[in-house]
Amino acid sequence: MNHDAYDDNYIRAILNGVKSIAMVGASPVNVRPSYFAFKYLAQRGYDMIPVNPGHVGKSLLGKPFVASLLDIGRPVDMIDIFRNSSHIGPVVDEALKMTPPPKVIWMQLGARDDAAAAKAEAAGLTVVMNRCPKIEYGRLSSEISWMGVNSRTLSSKRAPMPTQGMRLSLNRMSVGGGETTASDRAAKNKNDPA
Repeated sequence: MNHDAYDDNYIRAILNGVKSIAMVGASPVNVRPSYFAFKYLAQRGYDMIPVNPGHVGKSLLGKPFVASLLDIGRPVDMIDIFRNSSHIGPVVDEALKMTPPPKVIWMQLGARDDAAAAKAEAAGLTVVMNRCPKIEYGRLSSEISWMGVNSRTLSSKRAPMPTQGMRLSLNRMSVGGGETTASDRAAKNKNDPA
């Protein structure tokens, strides 16, 4: 598997196929990126489980924190690792001890461990590195385009505003690039000062 570039259908299949996500490194602090990602995915209908030994006894959006993956006590489809790259190997080792093991190991933006990914893939798990499921979900559903971001997805209908627990369709057609005539002209003018 080439972990430098993922086909949209690969990401789409993961996000359509998982129901429960354990987020390792989740934080109850509402200005942390893990909080935003946790909340967003919970609002899209995913069964979220916050994993952080420093916050056991607290809850995140009504979900109680657990200290480790092995403390979850039920099947989990995906492990979303919100830790830096030096902590990924032990998290993957713990995930492989789960019964049953998860289907997916997802490493957040900036996180990559090729050895841990190879170990997970050898055990039959699907792996994504250096990507955010919140961003990928927003991009593939075209929801991110509401903020003026080119999602590289096309549809004749605008995606509906989601309600609590509503999943948007991730089956919009993806296109390459994001170039427009205006952006091409601006790039040419920038490189050719008059």
